[in-house]
Amino acid sequence: MTALDAPAPPEATLKRVFGFDAFRPGQAEIVAAVLDGQDTLAIMPTGGGKSLCYQLPALCRDGLTVVISPLIALMRDQVRGLQELGVAAGALTSGNTEAETEAVHQALAGRALKLLYIAPERLASLATQDLLRRAGVRLIAVDEAHCVSQWGHDFRPDYLRIGDLRRALNVPLAAFTATADAETRAEIIKRLFGARPPQIFLRGFDRPNIRLNFAVKNRPRAQILEYAKAQTGQSGIVYCGTRARTEALAQGLREAGHNARAYHGGMMADERRAVEELFQREDDLIVVATVAFGMGVDKPDIRWVAHADLPKSIESYYQEIGRAGRDGAPADTLTLYGPDDIRLRRAQIDESLAPLERKQADHARLNALLGLAEATQCRRQVLLSYFGEVSEPCGNCDLCARPAKLFDATTPVRKALSAILRTGESFGAGHLIDILTGTNTAKVKQRGHDALPTFAVGRELSRARWQGVFRQMMGRDLIRPDPERHGALRMTEAARPILRGEAEIHLREDTVAATQERPAARALVAEEDAPLLSALKAKRRALAEAARVPAYVIFTDRTLIEMAETRPATLDAMARISGVGAMKLERYGATFLAVITGASPAPQHPQRRKLAGRDAGALYDALHDLARDLERGEDGTAKLLTLAPATLRAIAERRPASLQALGQIRGMDEARLERFGAAILECVQADDG
Repeated sequence: MTALDAPAPPEATLKRVFGFDAFRPGQAEIVAAVLDGQDTLAIMPTGGGKSLCYQLPALCRDGLTVVISPLIALMRDQVRGLQELGVAAGALTSGNTEAETEAVHQALAGRALKLLYIAPERLASLATQDLLRRAGVRLIAVDEAHCVSQWGHDFRPDYLRIGDLRRALNVPLAAFTATADAETRAEIIKRLFGARPPQIFLRGFDRPNIRLNFAVKNRPRAQILEYAKAQTGQSGIVYCGTRARTEALAQGLREAGHNARAYHGGMMADERRAVEELFQREDDLIVVATVAFGMGVDKPDIRWVAHADLPKSIESYYQEIGRAGRDGAPADTLTLYGPDDIRLRRAQIDESLAPLERKQADHARLNALLGLAEATQCRRQVLLSYFGEVSEPCGNCDLCARPAKLFDATTPVRKALSAILRTGESFGAGHLIDILTGTNTAKVKQRGHDALPTFAVGRELSRARWQGVFRQMMGRDLIRPDPERHGALRMTEAARPILRGEAEIHLREDTVAATQERPAARALVAEEDAPLLSALKAKRRALAEAARVPAYVIFTDRTLIEMAETRPATLDAMARISGVGAMKLERYGATFLAVITGASPAPQHPQRRKLAGRDAGALYDALHDLARDLERGEDGTAKLLTLAPATLRAIAERRPASLQALGQIRGMDEARLERFGAAILECVQADDG
C-alpha cells in the first residue's frame, strides 16, 4: 500500500485518482457536505456512485476514514480496487490471512491508511473502538445503511452498534443506501444519528439504463433459457427462491451451452468463494443464486439480472436488479411471477416470528411489488412512485414497448369485494373464487356460502382469470391478507369508491395469457465497434487473470466501450477516456493503445506522461522541441545547455508570463534564461493565444 500525496481539492483528486472529469449527478453536493464535516444521509440509486462519495472525501481529509460494510466480499473488492488506484486502503475481516492483518495493523500504527474497511460484527469488541481511537479516525462511513432498520429488507443487528461508535469517537458520520422508503429512512436517522439530525440527500432512484420486464410464469425453465440465450456472452445473475432450483437451473443453462454456476448458502465457503472469484474474472459467467449472492459483489459490468421467482418486496427487487449496469451502460432485467410465488411469499410473512405490525407492513410491501408486476402503465413510473418520485414514461420497459391490454374490471372487482364482505373477510382467494364461480365444494356447503347472493355470480370468468383479478386487486392494494386471520383477505379503504359505484377500474387482460415474445437485447456498441470491444475485453481478461484481480479493476465495461467508440490514438487521447486516471494510464495505457492502433505508442518521459490528456501536454511538446533547437544557441555553435524534463513540465503547468516568473522555476538559472527565456515566453504566449 502506498500513501497518497497531501490532500488536494476534490475535483483534482477525482481526475487524478479515479480518472473522471466530472461528478455524476448528485455526487458533488454530497462530497462537499462530507468534506465539510456534516453528518450526512444519502439515498442514491445503485450504480449512482455512492462509494465515491465517501472514498473521495477520505482522500481529501486528514486522518483515517473507517468504512462499515456488510460483507467480506464487498470490502475485499473495494479495497482491491482502491489499491489498484494507488490508494492506501485496507480491511480487517475474518477472511484475512495473518500476514494481511499484520500489514493492516502496522499501517494503522503508522497512520499510513486513508480508508479502513471493517464489518459491523467487529463493533461488538471494545478493542475495536480502542484501535480506531488510536488510529486517528476522522470520519465514519456506513455503506448499506438500510441494514440498521428493522423495517428494511436486510436488517442486521450489528448495525445498531454504529451509533454508539459515532458517539464514542465523536466524529462525523456519513451513511449511504440505495433503497429506503420513508419508514426505513426515519429509523436510519434515529439509530445512527440520534438527536443530531443529518443533512439528507435524496438523489432519486431512477436507473434509466436498466430495462424493466415482467412476465407471468407459464414455462419458467424455458422462459429463463430463452432469456439467457438473448444475452449470450454477457455476465448475468439469475435469482431463485430455493437452493434446489439454483442447482437445477444452473445445470439446465450449462446443458444449453452457457457458462453457468450455482450459488447458495448450503455450499461450502470455499465453493462460494470460487464462484465469486470466477464471476469477477469471467465476462460471460451466469450465476444462478439465492439472495445470498450479490450484496457483496462489487462488479460494475453485470449486463442482466433475471428473477426466476418473485422477490419479496420492491426494495429487494430494486436492490437485486440494481446490480446490473452499475457502469451506466445498457442492462436488462426479467422478473417471472405466478400464483405459487405469491403464496410462498405470503406464507413466509405469515410464518415469520415478526410482530403483527411488521407482518402487515410486509404484506403491504408485497402488494406494492405485485402492483409493479401487474402495472397498466410505464413500469418505471410505478417503481419510482413507490419511492415518492414522479416521472414521465421511460421508453425502456416492456409496457412502454408494448402497452398492456386492459379490460373494464369494475363489475368483477365489485363482485369480488362483495364476496369478501359477505363472508366476513375471513377467507382467502381460493374459497372466494369457489363462491364466485359457483363451485359447490364441501367447504362452501358447510359454511352455507352456496346460499349467498354472490354465489355463482362470476361464472363469466374462468378460475384462472379470477386468480388474475384477485392478484391484480392485491397489486392495487384494494385487498390485503390479514395476518391475524391466517391470510384471509380484507378490503382496504382504497376499494370503497369502487364498491359504492363511485369509481371504475381497469385491469390487465394479458397477464393471464402466455408470455409474449420479447425483443432481442440491445447491443453494447454499434456493429462496427463490436470486434474492437471484444479485443479490448480479451486483453482486459488476460491482464486481470495475470494479476488475479476482477476484470473491472483493470477497466470497466463502460471505459472499454468508450475506447471502442472513440478509438484514441495517443496517450493524451487515452487519458481523456472516462475511468482512465493517472495510475491506470501509467499501467495500462500503452497496452490498450496497442490493441486499438495495432502498434505500441512512442515511449514518453515520465514527466511528459504526467501531463497526458491535459493542455499542458501539448505545450510541453512544443517546449521540448524549442529546447532541442536552442541547446547550442541560435547559430548551433554555443556551449551545450539543456532543459530538464522536470523543468519543462513546471513551465508547461505554470505558464509564466515574464522573465521574472520564469526565473523562479527550478532549473532556470541565469544562463538558461538568457538562452531560452525569450523563446519560452513567446511559445507560452502562442499556446495561450
